[in-house]
This record gives sequence, C-alpha cells and structure tokens, in this order.
Amino acid sequence: MPDLFSAILEYAFMRNALIAGLLAAVACGVVGSFVVARRITYVAGGIAHSVLGGMGVAGYLAAVHNWDAVTPLYGAIAAALLSAVVIGWVTLRARQREDTIIGAVWAVGMATGILFISQTPGYNQELMSYLFGNILMVSDSDLSVLLGLDLLIVALTLLLYNRFLAVCFDAEFARVRGIRVEVYYILLLCLAALTVVVLVTVVGVVLVIALLTLPAAVAGLFSRTFRQMMIGAVAFCIFFIIAGLAVSYETNFPAGATIVLIAGVSYVVAMVVRWLIRRHRNPVSN
Repeated sequence: MPDLFSAILEYAFMRNALIAGLLAAVACGVVGSFVVARRITYVAGGIAHSVLGGMGVAGYLAAVHNWDAVTPLYGAIAAALLSAVVIGWVTLRARQREDTIIGAVWAVGMATGILFISQTPGYNQELMSYLFGNILMVSDSDLSVLLGLDLLIVALTLLLYNRFLAVCFDAEFARVRGIRVEVYYILLLCLAALTVVVLVTVVGVVLVIALLTLPAAVAGLFSRTFRQMMIGAVAFCIFFIIAGLAVSYETNFPAGATIVLIAGVSYVVAMVVRWLIRRHRNPVSN
C-alpha cells in the first residue's frame, strides 16, 4: 500500500486512476443500491453489452460517411438510453418478463455492433478501448465526465429519493398513492444506463457490472436501512478499487480484473460472516 501512494504522488496516470475510482464509487454505490434493491442487476449487464450497437453505428457513420461529429461515446449513450426505455416500456406495458427482454436487447445490441464494425474499414481500436476500457488510461476529460455524472446522480437522488425508494420496494402501494411508477421506473433505468455507459467507456464492461452490484450486495448484508446500504456501497466500492489498484501495482496484474476478484471474494466472505453471525444469534437446538 505505501508503494501505491508513492506511485500516486509520482505518476499522473495513477492519480487519475485513483480519482476515477473514487468518482466511480459514488455513481456505482448510489445507482447500484437501487439496482440491487429493485433486483434488476441483469439490466446493467444487458445495457452494458447493448452499447456495442451504438458504438458500432457511430464508428461506421464516422468512417464511411465522414460524420466526424458522431463519436462512439454519443452512440453508446443513445444505445444505452434506448435500451433502458425499451426494457422499461416492454416490462411495464407488455407485461413481459424482464429477463426475456433484457436477453433480447443484449443479443440485438451485440449483433448490431458486430454487423456495423464488420462493415467499417480497418480495425477500430478506439471502439475496443471504449468497450473494454482501462482504468489506468483515464484522461482528464474522462474525469470531467465522471464528475458530471456524479453530480447528476446525487442531484436526482436527493430530489426523487422517496419516489425511487417506493418504486424499488413497493410499486403497487406507490401506484395507489398516485405516484407515476412507470415514469420513475424508466427514469431509474435511464440513470442506470447513463452510469453504465459512462463507466464502460472508462473502466470496461466487466468492471462496471461488478462495481454496480457487488459493493451494494455486500453493504446490503449488514445494513438496516437503505441509506446505510447506499453509504456502505460507496465505502465498499472505494475499498475494492484502492485495494485492487494496490495489488495490481505490486503484482503487475490487470487492474480491472484484480478489482473484480477482490470484490467477488469479499462478497463470498461477507455472506459467510453474515451466516456465522446469524447462527451465533439464533443457535439451532438439537
């Protein structure tokens, strides 16, 4: 750990990686808590993979039709928001199972991206870097985007906290109270979509899904209120990122994979600890 902080003081890319991790922790901790509470974890995965379609279309338009203003990030944002709206609308209006529509959006998005990438001249390295990301290559402009995302998430959460909470835990009661559940559910999905797409372009698909779900899941095991869960999710996310960067720096392992493994192991350990605590409090009499 001391070597990590020495590297942070010495190298700009390490400072950017740490700052990106802290900013990502806020977004993932807050939005991830809603995602885990609403049990729509697979939505994040579906959206994260569907953005390849938007990236592919944007890359094709830029390369073939010289639409230089259309960047992969814009394509990813459009695809993510469209996926969120489609998943929300079909789930609520057509009464389809969420896992079915998520699987369809996932597959169609990936297929569309692969199709357009195959028709784009040359191998587009930029598209691959957007898709898989690298937390050690975060730029100052990426940090600005992450900061803007955090401000948006915090503002909407403070403004609509009770409504989001009602949608996550008791949608029927919220509907009876006159809350437009459909609107806030789709808004919540769009917020998750923005979080996914911005973080995918920075840290990649695997890491963003892990950070959205595992810290909130660990915090949820030991929290009595949703606010505690949200704060705990941010704290655990920060811990996983710092620990992952430290281990990665010492061992030369890939940073993203190291963070995911630490988060996964921590979740398993947390479940075991929770089970032991419950068993100690409520011993089974033979």
